[in-house]
Formats: sequence, structure tokens, C-alpha cells
Amino acid sequence: MTNPKLEVLTPSNCQVIFIDQQPQMAFGVQSIDRQTLKNNTVGLAKAAKIFSIPTIITTVETESFSGHTYPELLAVFPEAPILERTSMNSWDDQKVRDALKKNGRNKVIVSGLWTEVCNTTFALSAMHDAGYEIYMVADASGGTSQAAHDYSMQRMIQAGVVPVTWQQVLLEWQRDWKNRDTYDAVMALVKEHSGAYGMGVDYAYTMVHKAPERVTHGPTLEPVAAKI
Repeated sequence: MTNPKLEVLTPSNCQVIFIDQQPQMAFGVQSIDRQTLKNNTVGLAKAAKIFSIPTIITTVETESFSGHTYPELLAVFPEAPILERTSMNSWDDQKVRDALKKNGRNKVIVSGLWTEVCNTTFALSAMHDAGYEIYMVADASGGTSQAAHDYSMQRMIQAGVVPVTWQQVLLEWQRDWKNRDTYDAVMALVKEHSGAYGMGVDYAYTMVHKAPERVTHGPTLEPVAAKI
């Protein structure tokens, strides 16, 4: 039997779940810069939107502890229901199980907080109880220390979880630059969220291919030597 994990991720074979991307949870993250964490999480969300990937958003103890999901993430999916729960393990909530089953895709891409608690327990339970394949987005997740993140990632990998990064997922979905239906949106996302890669794209477009700059600005004033 062919190992299903040898299949590349495509827009038709996977779904995404965001677990507890909430401010109080982010306050405790020490394994990754928090602004980078938010950038990567929102980048992944926008990628899922571009490729029409079924997406689930779960929250824990919003009013009593964790606060509301990042507005930048919610803005990507303004119509999506927020699946609130009490358990640290999303799998313990029937709404989450039902949403995963309804989407009908066995490959589940996970971005969440914290890696060592909510991500790990969900991943192990979903694999054990229902046979889901879990793809953990390591740079759109965070733990309370570097060791907490790293060792929980190792534990999950030993159990069969596939580690990925958000940009890896994006480009795996795009796969071929001749796929023009998503090309422009992917390039726009890269420019906004992919750091040095995005800067390089801007440079290549404007300096090599002589495309116009993507923002309008005031006039460029020529150099004028100061009088000595």
C-alpha cells in the first residue's frame, strides 16, 4: 500500500485548522518572535483563502482567559464560525470533530498555540481516534519555550506527524508557476508576508522586468549638492 504521506499537498486533498491563535496564548510564546508568529499565521490563512482550502478556527476560554482570535486572521475568513471550547484538546469538542469530518479531507494542516499542549494533544488524538494525517506548521505555531516547542515537535514527528512551514505549504499548493489562476495572488501574498523572498520579488519585478512599483508615492527629487 502506498504511503499517503508521500502525496504532496494539493488544494483538493487537505484542510486547515487554526487552534487558539489568541493574544493571551501568544503572550506565553517564547519559541518564536510573536510578530513573526502572527505574520506566518496570517500568511498561511491567506494562502488557504487563495486556494479555497476548507478552514476551521477554534478557540479556548475566549472570555475568561485567552482573548479574541487575531483580527487579522478573522478578517481573512469573515464568515467562518468560531468553534469555542473548554478543553485544551480540540479533539474533545464534538463541533471540531464534525467540522473536520464534514470537510472530508484526511490531511489536516495545523497552526496553533501552544505546540506542546493544544497542538500535540489534538494531533495525537486525531491520528489515534480517526486516522487523520497531521501536518504541523512549525513556524505558525509556538511553545512556551524553545525546548517545549522542539521536544513536542519531536514527539509528534515520532508519532507520525509531518512537520512543515507555512511558505512550504503555500508553494506546495501553487506547485507550478504556469497555474495562472492563483499566480498573482500568491505573488501578492509573498510580497506582503515572505520577508526577504518578498523583497526579492519586488526588486525583480521593478528593477529587472521594469514593472511599476506596487504603491503610489510622491515625486522623487533629484540629488542636489549642498553648498560648502
